Amino acid sequence: MKHLLSILILLVFVSCDAFESYDSSYDRGYDDGYASGYNTTCNIRATLIAGDWNNDGYSDGYDDGYYDGSKSCRIDN
Repeated sequence: MKHLLSILILLVFVSCDAFESYDSSYDRGYDDGYASGYNTTCNIRATLIAGDWNNDGYSDGYDDGYYDGSKSCRIDN
């Protein structure tokens, strides 16, 4: 019974992610991209990201965020 409950809870979390809106995915991707772009350009550190490349919103947001983060690093330095 305990295992069945654990599986059901896991399915709920997985299914919630499947219905994430484009805007929400874009925002998540933008945040990851911005951090990666800034940290990579400024040689600060490696950045852990979600890497949800199959999600169009995430990919679009990541690209935009990476550009903006990299640009911010160049402005700051």
